Amino acid sequence: MKRLLLILFTIHCSLFALSNPVDELLERIEKGASAKFKIEKVKSQKDFFELDQAGKKVVVRGNTWVNIASGVNWYLKYYAGIHLSWNQMQAKLPAVLPAVTKKERHETDLSLRYDFNYCTFSYSMPFWGWERWEKEIDWMALHGVNLPLAIVGEECVWRNMLLKLGYTEKEVGEFIAGPAFLAWWEMNNLEGWGGPLPLSWYARQEKLQKQILARMKQLDMHPVLPGYCGMVPHDARQKLGLNVADAGLWNGFQRPANLLPTDARFSEIATLYYNELTKLFGKADYYSMDPFHESNDDPSIDYAKAGEAMMLAMKRVNPNAVWVIQGWTENPRPQMVDGMKQGDLLVLDLFSECRPMFGIPSIWKRKEGYKQHQWLFCMLENFGANVGLHGRMDQLLNNFYTDKRNCKGIGFTMEGSENNPVMFELMSELPWRPERFTKEAWVKTYVKARYGVEDATIEKAWMILANSIYNCPAGNNQQGPHESIFCGRPSLNNFQASSWSKMKNYYDPADTKEAARLMNSVAEKYRGNNNFEYDLVDITRQALADQARQQYQHTIADYKGFARKAFDQDAARFLDMLLMQDKLLGTRSEFRLGHWTQDAVNAGVTPEEKKLYEWNARVQITTWGNRYCADTGGLRDYAHKEWQGLLKDFYYPRWKAYFDALAAQMKAQTAPQPELLGGGPNATKTAAELFQMALPQEVQLDYYAMEEPWTLQQNPYSAAPEGSPVDVAKEAINLMSND
Repeated sequence: MKRLLLILFTIHCSLFALSNPVDELLERIEKGASAKFKIEKVKSQKDFFELDQAGKKVVVRGNTWVNIASGVNWYLKYYAGIHLSWNQMQAKLPAVLPAVTKKERHETDLSLRYDFNYCTFSYSMPFWGWERWEKEIDWMALHGVNLPLAIVGEECVWRNMLLKLGYTEKEVGEFIAGPAFLAWWEMNNLEGWGGPLPLSWYARQEKLQKQILARMKQLDMHPVLPGYCGMVPHDARQKLGLNVADAGLWNGFQRPANLLPTDARFSEIATLYYNELTKLFGKADYYSMDPFHESNDDPSIDYAKAGEAMMLAMKRVNPNAVWVIQGWTENPRPQMVDGMKQGDLLVLDLFSECRPMFGIPSIWKRKEGYKQHQWLFCMLENFGANVGLHGRMDQLLNNFYTDKRNCKGIGFTMEGSENNPVMFELMSELPWRPERFTKEAWVKTYVKARYGVEDATIEKAWMILANSIYNCPAGNNQQGPHESIFCGRPSLNNFQASSWSKMKNYYDPADTKEAARLMNSVAEKYRGNNNFEYDLVDITRQALADQARQQYQHTIADYKGFARKAFDQDAARFLDMLLMQDKLLGTRSEFRLGHWTQDAVNAGVTPEEKKLYEWNARVQITTWGNRYCADTGGLRDYAHKEWQGLLKDFYYPRWKAYFDALAAQMKAQTAPQPELLGGGPNATKTAAELFQMALPQEVQLDYYAMEEPWTLQQNPYSAAPEGSPVDVAKEAINLMSND
């Protein structure tokens, strides 16, 4: 009995000791870590965190749990040399933490720090479970996020709502998209693609969202729930007798319709939506709505009345709620929001580091900015979750420290996460650094924090990157990283892999090659340093992709010059480089296709569900849509990935088939055609037909016919790394050097 009481007392003391969510976060970083810190939450009208010392314990105090977590992260980076990011959210802390010898305090007026783009939920996290979400929420807290978009389970709300409106389960399944495409359904871009969702999916997502919201609120975050902006199924006129505006097609997909605000049932349906949302997930202080997203102006819509109707519906739920809207292309339409009062609308300036609508000159600049409305300075950084080093360091710093009237904070608005941790680290620190600084000064501190060491060679490599590939200049409007030559459908003029990347050369590939060489030159010293090995692979991968682009140019030049022997050699070398890339990326689980497909398969309960989810995962990163949407709609390869497994099994066959076709064409052009001299089939051709045959003919392959079969396969891919990053990176460097 005494032993049982002792055990219960010990458990009670342990639970009491972890009396706050930051202590719990520290325990997830390393068991026992919370005992080395003293966490103090104090009242303050100003957002702040403070580092101090009390005996052997490091004191971190602040006015919210998120701000305190930001202080913990600052301490870990700049005192302990520990950098936590997506590739490493746990660490071994020193037995005795380095002391804070002088109190350090950071304050900010930028009280709102937002996270996520709708696309992030589909490009990065459609199949995440609670274990992965818990790490992401920890990442958010450590990086100061207190205003996260929280749309997991939105489909549950819509299912309940549509059933009450008289839709059948079958009709609901034809409307709501599959797991990997929910973001574009939620943004009113498409219906049904990737579905129908099984009932178990709704139960899974409802439970997951409740866990997510509970943890966010525990950390003093304000989740942004999805509001109602008038979306209805495209057949709502026929099914429900509603007055709707037909939204037409989006890249070949049928779009949902827009319920006109003048319809007598707009208020009723909006109320039904919010009732179902509140019933499942509670009320919020912020609701996200992006009406008429990526669409041309429709004369049948009174945008002012639409904005008024949406605002009124939201305010009926919570009179103090704020509407959060993305500043993207035509949105927010001035006629929709000009009549709203300050404080009711918060605009996400979605691409502030490149195309801000407020402040400095840009192709999207609005003369009067957002007028009376408050807004957030956001970094988009990545489109389609494409893999590639990329950043706009000077632009980011310059734009941030420029006039920001009515700016209330910052936002991470990436389409895909888990990439380029350096840029997200830089962005997260801006609210806490009131004085302008240079990228060179900051990168030096980042390198030490990232690897826990000072090394002149590593620093030199990063300075090269900071002044080249991580410094995309003003005037270059490309969407995200320079796309890998490996990932594009082959042609005689292959440059960008996706349809809308707007790629434009801005750095010398010799720079990434030199940075990779420098990292590899010291790699043996840092074998086992997780952050170093991740970056070693990523930087070497970038260098190899850049060198392969040049190798491609050599190969095409051989073809155009009819140098058949050189073509064979250069084509073979390009394919060797592609397979080397596959091998290199296989050394890290983050760059393996298996980490994506395994999550998809594991999300399913039955064999049928597993098959559906894996198909979703495979299609999204390749064809994206059916033949029409992929080819004519231009969606193919939008979410392309340089991942082990995908390179070898998807991109390699495309390139091999193309080079084989070019080689066959060259061979055919040298073969004699005796039928032209005698009675062969070509002897009956007209002069015009023979003239057409004499013109240069570019090889045309049916790529979709090659791609679709792969999306239907179910061969397993492992997420487990194979080989040593240090050893294989050296192989890649040697291959690049063998010119």
